[in-house]
Amino acid sequence: LREGIVLSTVDVYSRISEEMRPTPAKFHYTFNLRDVSKVFQGVLMIRPVSCPNSETLLRLWVHENTRVFADRLISNDDRSWFHDLMVELLRRNFRVDWTKDELFIAQPLMFGDYLKLDAPVRIYEEIKDVVKLSKLLDDYLDDYNLRASNQMKLVFFNDAIDHLSRISRILRQPRGNAMLIGVGGSGKQSLTRLACFMLEYDCFNIELTRGYNAESFREDLKNLMIKTGVAGKPVVFLFTDTQIVTESFLEDINNILNSGEVPNLFPQDELDRIINDMRPVVKALNRFETRDVLFGTFVERVRDNLHIVLCMSPVGDALRIRCRKFPSLVNCCTLDSKDHIHQ
Repeated sequence: LREGIVLSTVDVYSRISEEMRPTPAKFHYTFNLRDVSKVFQGVLMIRPVSCPNSETLLRLWVHENTRVFADRLISNDDRSWFHDLMVELLRRNFRVDWTKDELFIAQPLMFGDYLKLDAPVRIYEEIKDVVKLSKLLDDYLDDYNLRASNQMKLVFFNDAIDHLSRISRILRQPRGNAMLIGVGGSGKQSLTRLACFMLEYDCFNIELTRGYNAESFREDLKNLMIKTGVAGKPVVFLFTDTQIVTESFLEDINNILNSGEVPNLFPQDELDRIINDMRPVVKALNRFETRDVLFGTFVERVRDNLHIVLCMSPVGDALRIRCRKFPSLVNCCTLDSKDHIHQ
C-alpha cells in the first residue's frame, strides 16, 4: 500500500492543480506541496491500534485528501469531480471497488480524536456512530456553557458535526491554521470556540475598543507569541474580517503564517528577555545555546503552538483582494467553506 498511497496522493495533487484552476469566483483554488505534506501529516496521526487493516488505512487516506483538497472546493460540481477522482484512483491503484455513494453520501467519512478526551493519549480514529457523537458533543457544550461567560446554543445536525470535526482536525496538528469561509452567523466562531474547549486549548480574540490600532494589535501579538513560544502553550487566535481596522493587521498575520515572526515586532530589550527565557527550553532539547538557535527555537515553537483561525465572509470582493495581497492566507491555511451551518 505504501507506494500506492504516495503515487496516488501525488496524482491527486497533479490532477487537481491542472483541472481546478483559479478564477475570480474561485480565487482560492491554488494548491501547493504544503497540501501534499498535510495529507501525509494527517495519515500519520493514526496509531496502529486504530488502523487494524488495509481498508481502514485507505478510508483514512481518502478522508485526509478530502479534508485537504475537497474542502477548498465551493461548488457541488467541483466536489463531485473530486469524489469521482478518488473512486477512480482507488479502483486503479488499490483494486478497491468502492462507490461514491458509499464513501461520500450514505455515511461521509469522519476521523477524530475526541471520542475519548479523558484518555491519557488521545486516539485518532474513525467515527462511525454519528448519533453517539452528537450526544457527546451536547455534553461538551453543556460543560463549555458552565465554564464560559458567553453561553452558546448550538444544534448538532450532521453538517455542524462535520465542520466541527474539520476544525478539530486542523487545530490538533502542529502548524495547523484554518480559514473558515462563510456568511456572518453561520457558526464559524462558535464551532471554533467549542473545538478549542474540546482540545483544551486557550482561545484568544482581540477586543476592539475605541483607539484600538496597529500598535495595540502588535501588543496582542507579542503576548500571544510569548505564550506560545516561551511557555509552549497551544493557543488559538480567532480573528474575523469584522476586526480588520487596518490592512496592516492582515500583513502581520500573513508574516506569522509564512515565517512564524513579524519583522521588528520586539524591541531589543524585549528580545533579550525572550532569548534568556528560552535558554532552559533549548538546553532541555540538547541544542547549542547560541543567539540564533535560541531565537530560531522560539519561532519554531510559535509556529507549532499558535493556531490562527480566520473567519471570513465570501460576500463582495474584499476576501479575493485580500488573499491576492496576502497569499499566505490561502497557502498556509487549510480552508473550510461553510455553506449550510446555522446557529
